[in-house]
Amino acid sequence: MRLYLVQHGLAKDESEDAARPLSDQGREDVTRTAGFLSLFEKPRPAKILHSGKLRAQQTAEMFAEAWGGLSVEQALDLAPMDDPSTWSAHLASMNSDVMLVGHLPHIQRLAGLLVTGDVNREAIHFRNGGVLCLEKREQGWSVLWQINPTLFYGES
Repeated sequence: MRLYLVQHGLAKDESEDAARPLSDQGREDVTRTAGFLSLFEKPRPAKILHSGKLRAQQTAEMFAEAWGGLSVEQALDLAPMDDPSTWSAHLASMNSDVMLVGHLPHIQRLAGLLVTGDVNREAIHFRNGGVLCLEKREQGWSVLWQINPTLFYGES
């Protein structure tokens, strides 16, 4: 099983729009990352789950569109401050590839828990619009790859 952990694309500041949709840069970043993955990553996730916050939903929908119309659903327990052990338990019983689109610190803590067993260990540094691919193996979760929008135009 593959797990794709995505930090939503860069959002507008709350002072600009309280709903915090994706910014123009966020849309560009997700478009590039999703487009790249749609060309090279096989198999594709069976579904994409997001936190329900607008920026995560928009990010999820952009990945789904790039991959040819995957199923997108809102899921519980993906908010920034939710307990990552809840998703660790869900994933233990799952067999289908899935993408989770969420927020910091939750997805970073979930990655730490899955890879090192410690929610407080920053095993992976996430970026807005970036994707981490983990694979479930007999001994636990392993990092397969990570891609960030900085691949396309460097660090700022």
